[in-house]
Amino acid sequence: MSRFRTLKPRLLERLRSDDWRSVLDDQCGAAECEAVGPLFSFLPHPGAVRWRAALALGAAVARMADASMESARVVVRRLIWNLNEESGNVAWGAPEAMGAILAAHPRLADEYHTILISYVQDLGKSSNFLDHAPLRRGAYWGIGRLAETRPELAAKGAADLIKAVRGEEDVPSRGLAARALGVLARSGALDAAAAAAARDALAAALAPDAPGAGVELFRHGVLEDVTVADLAREALAALG
Repeated sequence: MSRFRTLKPRLLERLRSDDWRSVLDDQCGAAECEAVGPLFSFLPHPGAVRWRAALALGAAVARMADASMESARVVVRRLIWNLNEESGNVAWGAPEAMGAILAAHPRLADEYHTILISYVQDLGKSSNFLDHAPLRRGAYWGIGRLAETRPELAAKGAADLIKAVRGEEDVPSRGLAARALGVLARSGALDAAAAAAARDALAAALAPDAPGAGVELFRHGVLEDVTVADLAREALAALG
């Protein structure tokens, strides 16, 4: 416990600094990584710390997986459990961290990508759909992050992303779904039918957002305030 208590404030200070990317480069080759616990505790933090912690957790768990897949699976299962209503938790940052982990390790992506996608699939009472919109935004971002490294897997959720752009009640979720479609479009992972449907949905999303309905987007290491129309326009440009 004393090691955790000393490591946690040092990691937090680094994540808050301009040199935060150095945390991604920390060597964590053992099956048990001391940084995982503190990074988990930072996921509920506001602002950039949450996103930086999610990316750092992705890098750490990927290295764990290279040493012991089962140890890495334990971390992913912990995120999944926290996102389960029965856990009693509000799992802030968990979908983002899951997306970052899957993006960082091919085998974990193969095993768990369908669960990540299921968080945006409203299939009724038996589904994993995240009813709480702020958590659902994290899932859309996570799918977009996965699309950057394993687009063929993220493309399995293309229909759900298109549906979200068309009719998600939560405005930021619509924008993040559009962002994920843009990443898939740039990778060439959308088939002709999905590309056509995406164009129609994105074109309809070009209308100006209501005042105050911006989208917080973390990309290229920076938090941006954008609109759904901005992200739809980018995705349409990627579709050509």
